Amino acid sequence: MQDVPGTQANIGLLIIDVQKGFVSPTTTHIPAIVEELQEAYAHVAASRFINRPDSPHQRFLGWKRLLPDTEETELAFTPSSQAFVFEKPQYSAVSYDLLRWVHLNRLSEVHLCGIDTEVCVLTSATALFEISIKPVVLAWACASGGDREGHTAGLIALRRLIGRDNVWADATGKSQLSTE
Repeated sequence: MQDVPGTQANIGLLIIDVQKGFVSPTTTHIPAIVEELQEAYAHVAASRFINRPDSPHQRFLGWKRLLPDTEETELAFTPSSQAFVFEKPQYSAVSYDLLRWVHLNRLSEVHLCGIDTEVCVLTSATALFEISIKPVVLAWACASGGDREGHTAGLIALRRLIGRDNVWADATGKSQLSTE
């Protein structure tokens, strides 16, 4: 794995919801990518979505997957020994726990990757942007369990929400995304 540009001490990696229950034909490549990607960062965090009883996902959407204490909620990759792994009950990974990790590590920029581009990656990147922590989405290390169109839609929205230069098409951080 080549070094990702800008992985200085003030930059962290946030791996979003790369869990057994989110691995599908369109996301099977992501666990290996994020497992290797961790090596380029001094600070790594990984979220695990947990669909708690009486959650909005269950009440409003009737979605009853990734329930507490099920195999689906287990990470689909091996986190680095220093990784901060935390649970989240909502789309965004931005929570008190994550912000504490950002603060304790004096991070001013967070690189995001994981599953699903148009949902959890997008809401997390937007939440970081709105509290003045620079988000950079590693598009090549993201995917959508729904389909390729969901991934592409997420990237289009992210380019508008957080800026074209903050959505990287590849590890160089220099190539522009096409409409894929």
